[in-house]
This record gives sequence, structure tokens and C-alpha cells, in this order.
Amino acid sequence: MTEFLRRGGSLRIRNGLIFDGVSEVLHERDLVIIDGIIQPDGAEAPADVPDWDACGGLVTPGFIDAHLHAYALSLDLIRNETTQLSYIAHVARRRLGSALRRGFTTVRDVAGGDAGRHRAIAEGLFTAPRYFYSGPALSQSGGHGDPVRADETLCFHSGPGLEIVDGVDALRVAARERLRGGASVIKVMASGGVISPTDPLRIPQYSHDELAVVVEEATRRGVYVAAHAYSPAAIQHALAAGVRSIEHGNLMDAATAQLMADAGAYLVPTLAAYDAMSRLGEQVGLTSVGLAKNAEVLEQGRVAIALAAERGVRVGFGSDLMGELETEQLAGLRLQHDVSGTLALLRSLTSVNADLVQDDRLGRIRPGAAADVLVFDGNPFDDPTLLWREDRRPRVVLDGVPVLAS
Repeated sequence: MTEFLRRGGSLRIRNGLIFDGVSEVLHERDLVIIDGIIQPDGAEAPADVPDWDACGGLVTPGFIDAHLHAYALSLDLIRNETTQLSYIAHVARRRLGSALRRGFTTVRDVAGGDAGRHRAIAEGLFTAPRYFYSGPALSQSGGHGDPVRADETLCFHSGPGLEIVDGVDALRVAARERLRGGASVIKVMASGGVISPTDPLRIPQYSHDELAVVVEEATRRGVYVAAHAYSPAAIQHALAAGVRSIEHGNLMDAATAQLMADAGAYLVPTLAAYDAMSRLGEQVGLTSVGLAKNAEVLEQGRVAIALAAERGVRVGFGSDLMGELETEQLAGLRLQHDVSGTLALLRSLTSVNADLVQDDRLGRIRPGAAADVLVFDGNPFDDPTLLWREDRRPRVVLDGVPVLAS
């Protein structure tokens, strides 16, 4: 977890209705924050601590987006991977700031990020959510992370978000490089994808031994593997190798959902991406191949969430938005709410995603937790639209410090 070096604010939030990240029972009480840490119930705030009146509104843990792409400039993979990093860094800075102001106090970047950006956030060089990162996602040649079209002769190896790595030995080295660089998760492409040009959606990618060696290296370091996977065959292939986090999972069936539950794996659905690409993809450059693939998975994403939840799979939340589509982040809350309802969605955004990223200081309001909280102007259990309305965003507190809306 990003530890901010120059924040650690203090605040008292009174007259709030507290959702702790887990329980459906809401508690009407004050919340005291000292030096960026939530204090025990009944704690007294020093006289000089700022005071907020929640006016009966819901106070929740800060939201977590477990599938964000800070570096993705567009739906064109070649452009994303070959544009100068000096420019990409500014785009990422703006994108992270926008996510924070929407209420996402933590993000997991699963195809990019590095220790330099993490350090800049920790030192307060710019205001951003807490930041988890994978480094470039790993893809086989001709896989979801390979941007080269069938009729092109471009020789692509790696960029800020993707790297082509084939073979057990090479993948062992690549995993170790990411772990050396501070990655808290390693991302692998385990099936075809929507915007990649040459790979069918449903076919598993990487051999069992290739996936297993990445999991082996990650597990020994206390890190886990997240796999992009759509079809039952691809998901089962990833689970057999020990993958812990299934990204997307749109085409899963009931039997595969049960296997996920048995393995203790998480599902990170990304409904916002498919909805946005179906409405806006053509005007922002999604190819005809990509549009066809998106149509195949669009509606099945909702079905996958329901199947997973019915069998006890822990369902998180991710947005997966690239380029100009990143403004659709809040639409993902509405879409997932349509399937899950308010309580399950709030758990997905807070405690479930916190458990996924392996940090119990996040996603909960309890003594000793990090003071990342949202204060809503009303109660989303009564009016769920408050969760996604652009014109009524909650007040955001990051590490005990209010985040300005501008």
C-alpha cells in the first residue's frame, strides 16, 4: 500500500451514518481520525482538529478500483506502447487525480506502473489515490498483449503496459524483475481480448507450465497473479496454475464459477469497459474486429457476476477503461449495481477489493485502518444513484486529509 510521507491528517466527522465496509447494519456515530488513522469508537478529538458535519449522510470507506489503466492513452495498443513516456506520465497523473476526485482512494494498475510513480505519489509530488501496480502485463506472442496485426512486420517486445515473454525460463526472469521492481501483483494474459488484433477470445493463452512458473515466483514472495481470462477453458486453465484473481471472466459458466469458489479465487468484473466500447468505441478508434469481440462479451459480463455471487465467489470491482473512455468510470458502479444491489456493490468497492490487494488497512472503517473515507450527501441505500452521479460526488478524505473537488 502507498504510505503517504507528508499527509496523515486529522479530522472529526460527526452526525454520519457509518457503513464499515462489511456489515449491512449502519451505525450513527462520529468518526475521529488522528494522523491518518481511524480511532476507536468514543475517542475524543483534540480541540484543534477540523470538524465536518455529515448531516446524516452515509460515510463509507474509500472506493477501490482493482482494474485501472493509468497509462492507456487509447484503444490502439501500438500507440499506447510506443508514445514517449514523458507524455504518458502526464496523462497518468491526470487520470489518477480524476479517479480520486470521483471517490476512488485506491487503485490497482494491472498493466503498467513502476516504483518511480509509486514514489512520486508517496512523496506528494501530485495528489493521487494509493497505488498498487503490476508493471507491464505478460503476454505470449500473438496473445492479448501483442499489438502486431497479422499483416504487419513490426517487431514489438515491450512498452510501459505490455511485454511479450515466451517460455518458462524467460517468464521466471520476467516475474523476478517485476518483484524486484516492487510489484504487488503480476498480470498475465490467459485468453484472447477485445482490442488485441490476432487472438480469438476464448482460447487459453500460455501453457500450464508457463503460467505455473509465474505463480510460483509470485507466491514465494507473498505476491499473487491476476489473469485476463474470458472463457471457461481459459479461466480453468488459469486456476489450475494457481492464479488468484480472474479479470473480466465474462463468458464463465456455472461449473467454472464453482471451481473459482473452491479455489478461493476472486472475480474482478469490468462492465464499464464493454458498455463504453459498445456506445463510444467506433468514434474513439475501436476496430471492426474489436467491436465484434466486444459484442460477444458485452451482456455476458452481468451473467458472470450473478453466477459467481451465487456460488460464493468474492466479486470485486474494476473499470478497465482506456483512452477517452476513462470518464465512464462511475458508469461501472451503475452497471454492477443493476446485478448486485447496493450492499454487495459497496462491499465489492471496499472490503472485497481490499482483501484482493492484500491490505486489511483499506476498505474498512475500524480502529487502526487507514483514514480513506467518503462522505455522501445522503444515503445510497435509499438513493443508489448517489454512488454514480457526477453532480453529487461525495466529499473525499485520503489519509485523513480532505481532497479538493477541483
